[in-house]
Amino acid sequence: MRKALPFPLSKDKTFFDSLNDWIGDIFYDILPEKGYELRDEQIFMSFQLEKALKDKEVLFAEAGVGTGKTLAYLLPAIAYARYTGKPALISCADEALIEQLVKKGGDIDRLDELFDLNLDVRLAKSRDQYLCLQRFEGAKKRSEADFLDVIEFTLPEFVNKTYSMQQMYPYGERSSYPELTDDEWQEVNYHPIQNCHACDIRNKCGQTLHRNHYREATDLVICSHDFLMEHIWTKENRKHEGQTPLLPEVSQIVLDEGHLLEFAAQRALTYEVQESSLYDVTEKVMVDGVREKTLGLIERTIDLHTEFFRVLRSNLIPSDEDRKAIQEDPLLKRIGRELIKTVDDLTEEFVFEGELYSIPEYELNLAEEYFEQYKFSMGLFVENGDAISWLEKKDDIETLVIMPRLVTEILEEKLFDGKLPIVFSSATLSVAKDFTYLADTLGIDAFESFSVPSPFDYEETMEIFKHPLQQHEKAARVLELATRGGQTLVLFKSKSAMQSFRRTLPEDCSLSIEFEGDRELSSVVRDFQAGKFQVLCSHHLWEGMDLPGEALTQVIIVDLPMPPNDPVFDAKRKFSERPLEEIDLPFMQLRLQQGVGRLIRSSTDYGEIHLLLTKEELRIEHLWQPVLPVLAKNR
Repeated sequence: MRKALPFPLSKDKTFFDSLNDWIGDIFYDILPEKGYELRDEQIFMSFQLEKALKDKEVLFAEAGVGTGKTLAYLLPAIAYARYTGKPALISCADEALIEQLVKKGGDIDRLDELFDLNLDVRLAKSRDQYLCLQRFEGAKKRSEADFLDVIEFTLPEFVNKTYSMQQMYPYGERSSYPELTDDEWQEVNYHPIQNCHACDIRNKCGQTLHRNHYREATDLVICSHDFLMEHIWTKENRKHEGQTPLLPEVSQIVLDEGHLLEFAAQRALTYEVQESSLYDVTEKVMVDGVREKTLGLIERTIDLHTEFFRVLRSNLIPSDEDRKAIQEDPLLKRIGRELIKTVDDLTEEFVFEGELYSIPEYELNLAEEYFEQYKFSMGLFVENGDAISWLEKKDDIETLVIMPRLVTEILEEKLFDGKLPIVFSSATLSVAKDFTYLADTLGIDAFESFSVPSPFDYEETMEIFKHPLQQHEKAARVLELATRGGQTLVLFKSKSAMQSFRRTLPEDCSLSIEFEGDRELSSVVRDFQAGKFQVLCSHHLWEGMDLPGEALTQVIIVDLPMPPNDPVFDAKRKFSERPLEEIDLPFMQLRLQQGVGRLIRSSTDYGEIHLLLTKEELRIEHLWQPVLPVLAKNR
């Protein structure tokens, strides 16, 4: 049911005139009366967002830390949602940042209390953030691990019992199991191999129940960039197949930390071939009663698949990066083509097996869908098209990943088509007030933009120190700095760099340290804020984490966050005339600004930033010093 607007409409004023007046009243009168500081930058931003809604523009809204960006975009977003009868979509960089946005005492919670709006806010998390009952059952058959008992104990009664009249409710989010490690969770969460459409218990699935819940939102739907992109790419196909799109129709899109959208778009368009997944699928269809011809084709497929990955591993280009580039090899392409032909023959035989009912229906449907995706993915790999391929470990499983080099044309067609107002909100969208880098990477031709500074006096609240070191000396310096006391965030440029540091820790280390990935990230951040441990090591929290006051007083940046020398960025460099200036430096400068921005989150904050720098990193000081809020001193 559509909710009432937070202000009255009159015949002699348009909605946007009334919205403009309401925003002015709130910022100039109501909030100051309630003890809130009047910030010109925040007011300017909110009025610019109102204009973007009116003109259905793409707007780059860059506002420094402390501006109050969230409140500035929420006020016009909620009013416009109620005016149109469609919720606003707030898309965040990832699931951890969603939790920050909706936490108790956060901006949405405060806004609701201040103006008694009775907000209807619902979360739409990525599919891998939900428990899969089918995979959970499979994990129980393979293992007796304690974490499976923890999950079993928390399942709602209706999952395992059937009543004629039973009340079902959403359950099974990753955040409901904070003590599970990422590796444990990835044994039981949704995986693309699952055929949800054919699942006979999907009506009891937590993901299904959550989806039914958030589709009915009236004010705000909050999701991650990854899930938004998955919705964009699959929307038309789902409609064609008679399925409902992943997200509801919305009135507008706000992209919080929108500079990370390109990577989410690329991830959503990736195709994966995992070595072990094929074995799991074929094992379930090799049952009694299957015809000899079908069994022969399955065995042939397994042999070719195994040989394909053996040859693939022999063609990896040595690298310390997580993504391993693959050199060209005619033999690898030949095996891939033979695999496609064999799988074609196999899927034809599945038609006959379906008529004989020799294979359980769910397992057969799962296998048919898996092999259709397998053929498509392998076809992209063997063709000499405009795709990027690499091998990486995902959930400790070797995975061939195939991804399009550019997403600009698809984004222009499916997202930036002028039908919806779209707002990018972040403290770092530009390089020296130039938004060209972000616009070009996303294929945005027409946009409006503005940049307002932070209201904080960084000279009084922050010190930045540069530490000249050799690379092998950095780990010891991290420990030395962290031992000095205070809540410390250590930022690494990659997961592998973080793990390398972890291996250097002495067994008798007295510091209380936690690492990203050891358990659910938003619960880790909450415990860090509460002071339950002293040092948080992360390769991921360069953006969005908001820890004011004593919750964070020291940030250590172990390396300049240059983009990796992996296949994705190598492809970008290959198609750039000036790769250092157009690809590497803008990425590093934006990310460095984000990392430094974790420290000062309110006018009473204080602390230190420590940059650990090799001679090579110091040599380009003229390229990173200008993006820092204060001058870096020698230490």
